[in-house]
Amino acid sequence: MLSKAFSSTRQLAGIFSLALAPFLACFGQNKSKTDSIYILQPDRVFDGHSMHENWVVVVEGERIKSVGPASRTSLPTASRTILLPGQTLMPGLIEGHSHLLLHPYNETSWNDQVLKESDALRVARATVHARNTLLAGFTTVRDLGSEGAEYADVGLKQAIEQNIIPGPRMLVAGKALIATGSYGPKGFDPAFDVPQGAEAADGVDNIIRVVRDQIGKGADIIKVYADYRWGPNGEAMPTYTIAELKLMVEVAASSGRPVVAHASTPEGMRRATEAGVETIEHGDSGTPDVFKLMARKGVALCPTLAAGDAILQYNGWRKGVDPEPARITQKRASFNAALAAKVPLCVGGDVGVFAHGDNARELELLVDYGVSPLEVLRAATAGNAKLFHLDQKLGKMQAGLLADLIAVEGNPVQDITTLRKVKLVMKSGVLYRQP
Repeated sequence: MLSKAFSSTRQLAGIFSLALAPFLACFGQNKSKTDSIYILQPDRVFDGHSMHENWVVVVEGERIKSVGPASRTSLPTASRTILLPGQTLMPGLIEGHSHLLLHPYNETSWNDQVLKESDALRVARATVHARNTLLAGFTTVRDLGSEGAEYADVGLKQAIEQNIIPGPRMLVAGKALIATGSYGPKGFDPAFDVPQGAEAADGVDNIIRVVRDQIGKGADIIKVYADYRWGPNGEAMPTYTIAELKLMVEVAASSGRPVVAHASTPEGMRRATEAGVETIEHGDSGTPDVFKLMARKGVALCPTLAAGDAILQYNGWRKGVDPEPARITQKRASFNAALAAKVPLCVGGDVGVFAHGDNARELELLVDYGVSPLEVLRAATAGNAKLFHLDQKLGKMQAGLLADLIAVEGNPVQDITTLRKVKLVMKSGVLYRQP
């Protein structure tokens, strides 16, 4: 077993080296820190809350040095000025629900990715996903599960932190927690144990051990499937009791980690909320009562609108031609109930179900579902930063914070689709894309 582990490690290292050489050549600046000084002069600046015209931003090293009206900002002489005419400069976008180790289901089904693709192949592909995500203007991602690739997400995060590959900052969940029998590929002879795509944890002792083991192996977040499609007729049903969920939250909290829950049923959402999770992922069938409970407890909803939208199109829905499927109608109704209850909004699309680099798809759908472009921008920058406990580092255009900045052509408050027109990407003061 030990020799197999060493062999696997060498294989993954080789894949990293071969796959990344062209990316490093493209980026030139293969370093984690910079001592450069930049003056950024766009038409307008979104600071994480409001839009301002005739502002400039000064970046020194890896941090924002100053930001404000051009007429009142002291500009250093030994610096490089980057003019951004017609553009909006803003904090880097934060993706709230990603799976960098998955690729779109219309290319390869989830089952086949988990059962047939090697970890080495998946890691090689994920390096491209990380690069595409960064260049699309998403400088931070919360990656919620390696989906059968063990702790490859931890290694991917480390490779980015060590500047071996370009990519966004990552918060990773490692292997999600599942109740035995609820999750994973189905239809196999019960005599065979097949990879589950997550880690089973049942009962007090086992839950404590698994949560602590995942933390010890590098998980920043504990993700749990609070319900799944394992009912008598294949319908979604709760997987864990409130007591089990509370135990996960208690054990994770003792190490400073949050718990987040996949949940789409009212009961699964209720149990997870009562247990103290920080976010509910999906929430497709949430009711007004459940959303009121979430609002009262301060539990955020990550609606992942883009995932369901993509899957239905994979299954034949011709969007814009055919009537909206019932699933979309139901999602609109539940999401509107969440908005009415003033549930905190987490922005995340479940990227991996659809293509990495197409992350703006979720933000466009949020506007289509009734959220103003300004509120979407706030949620995808300062809002997500606060939800993920990163607000003392990033998410706002503020002196002293990390210089994770992007510039887009046009004004996204007037047209959210301008977020696809990314002209500049900076992370920790290092330019990865520039005009």
